[in-house]
Amino acid sequence: MKKILITGGAGFIGSHVVRRFVENYPAYHIFNLDALTYAGNLENITDIEKRPNYTFVKGDITDEHFIDTLFQTHHFEGVIHLAAESHVDRSIEDPLSFVKTNVFGTMNLLNAAKKQWLGNFEGRRFYHVSTDEVYGSLGSEGLFTETTAYDPNSPYSASKASSDHFVRAYGETYGLPYVITNCSNNYGPNHFPEKLIPLFINNIIHKNPLPVYGDGNYTRDWLFVKDHAVAIDLVFHKGNNHETYNIGGFNEWKNIDLVKVLCELMDQKLGRTAGESAELITYVKDRPGHDLRYAIDASKINSQLGWKPSVTFEQGLEITIDWYLNNQEWLNNVTSGDYASYYEKQYS
Repeated sequence: MKKILITGGAGFIGSHVVRRFVENYPAYHIFNLDALTYAGNLENITDIEKRPNYTFVKGDITDEHFIDTLFQTHHFEGVIHLAAESHVDRSIEDPLSFVKTNVFGTMNLLNAAKKQWLGNFEGRRFYHVSTDEVYGSLGSEGLFTETTAYDPNSPYSASKASSDHFVRAYGETYGLPYVITNCSNNYGPNHFPEKLIPLFINNIIHKNPLPVYGDGNYTRDWLFVKDHAVAIDLVFHKGNNHETYNIGGFNEWKNIDLVKVLCELMDQKLGRTAGESAELITYVKDRPGHDLRYAIDASKINSQLGWKPSVTFEQGLEITIDWYLNNQEWLNNVTSGDYASYYEKQYS
């Protein structure tokens, strides 16, 4: 049975990837490694925790000895590396924690994989999941491609850019077989409510203010998380070694326009008066170094691997809202912190 290590598999994107691999590849044994920090939530994957081809491992990628021992014990043939500190606002407050996890943590995984695989790279693959933010900011026109020069503007994007460079360096220096993907903003079920869409859904439910940075004209490309999981599956199995693939939803939205659509849908689903939720919009002071626009050119993964989004943004947003409204216990557990006790209850 092929052993695959997925890091960050209790987080938002990771939980969808873990579920897809566990359910679709019974010949793989999936090891889900997560430190269960604030955004890691085992309640995201209760439906697969009893599967015979699934094992959860609590641990921190910044612990070099732990990672070395884990690789020596299980002899992984593949790594899908999703574990990361990912919230820009948090990186501004505490940049060093982002360096520790995103740079040193990635280095520990690379070193452990190199030790295990050196001299026998056949059938091995290190898949590093990154972000479009490493490319910096776009003007009103143009798209990020796989050859766009790196120009990170936040501590978060700088830490991810550094980890990308180390992955490529291990490929060039040691021959380590790797693939990298840079994705746009994800949204969908199980998203920790510090990011825009789940935060605003929760705030609308409770009639709390909707804080919009600056003038609200910052533009982002939005990718439905389940489409991202499909893309990761394709790249892991069919992508070419030492290649980068950009993954985007072809869904550019200005923040304020997105928020207004979200408010309209929430009013409809909650039976509120039209325009009621929009009254909660509150413009707040902009954050430092805020990139104006991100937009992904995903034509490479489309032409080479046949991937494209399965839903429009409006369809995906409605699916997302319905999930949160139908899973308010999950949302309450996350916002109250009760979800953090699940590991103790389940594994102690």
